[in-house]
Amino acid sequence: MKKMGILLAGVMLLLALSACGQKSQADVVTALNEKVEEMKGYKANAKMTLQMGTDPQVYNVEIWHKNPSFYRVNLKNQEKEQSQMILRNNEGVYVLTPALNKSFKFQSEWPENSSQAYLYESLVKDITEDKSATFKEADNQYVFETKTRYQNSKMLPVQEITLNKKDLSPVSVKVMDPDKNVLVTVEFSKVKFDTTFDKDAFDMQKNMTSAQLEVEVMAEVKDQNFSVKYPAEMQGMSLTDEQRIDTENGERVVLTYEGEKNSFTLIQEKAEVVQTKIVSTTVNGNPVDLGFTVGALADNMVTWTYEGVNYTLASQSLSPDEMVEIARTVGVEPVK
Repeated sequence: MKKMGILLAGVMLLLALSACGQKSQADVVTALNEKVEEMKGYKANAKMTLQMGTDPQVYNVEIWHKNPSFYRVNLKNQEKEQSQMILRNNEGVYVLTPALNKSFKFQSEWPENSSQAYLYESLVKDITEDKSATFKEADNQYVFETKTRYQNSKMLPVQEITLNKKDLSPVSVKVMDPDKNVLVTVEFSKVKFDTTFDKDAFDMQKNMTSAQLEVEVMAEVKDQNFSVKYPAEMQGMSLTDEQRIDTENGERVVLTYEGEKNSFTLIQEKAEVVQTKIVSTTVNGNPVDLGFTVGALADNMVTWTYEGVNYTLASQSLSPDEMVEIARTVGVEPVK
């Protein structure tokens, strides 16, 4: 009996020690906020997979962040040799398109104004601000399910964020539609906190030059035709008119969609490649993540460039969220 009592006491002690090692959701959230507040910055690598059409699109993402507000996010689609970079420094927010030798400058609060699945501090903010977020432990990981803060949150309302227990670094993010289908997956392969950066690491000119060494600047394409793309999501509207207009730089295609209450116009034309110095255009609006590229969102339009084509989606009746939802689906399916 004495041995049995000692055994039971040992088991109880082990259970007590085990319980002491477990952290509550509040404990983990507090630790995450402390980490973000104390860290000097980080570098990370990730693979982002988009399930927007029949074939998934995969991007390699390289992320640099220097506290408090410097960012460099390099997105590469290796299969299509597409590359784009989002840069934030003291001058503003830039979206660089190396293949076209162009940059767009925003006076924007990016990335604070929306969820960003590949930015660590954005994920922590999503976890902290969602008071209804769920939490569980799995092996050596913490798993949160939270609401998103996307402009088009109706299309992508929820996400699953997985973190390493050891250092609270991100493991993966799964962004889901209302039916819990995963449309965006970000898998982190390398995260290094408190890294140091060169003085000009976030300089626009330097980053454009270095990016162009990796991506060949596109040849002159203004005289070539291009394949017209159509949206898969049309918000109850249908294509009522398609016009092809000859311009100095080639062909412009204007698609008109109309419904009972709403309408929009989608314009497509070949992008002009700048052969000399970088052209930087100031944009009124905010950068918006369309999944396959980064565009500009203003009150009545969304503009973006993809595979050497400029797109403008404009509407006087649709909300910004609705325009973004349509723009994200342009070209994913052959719908007219």
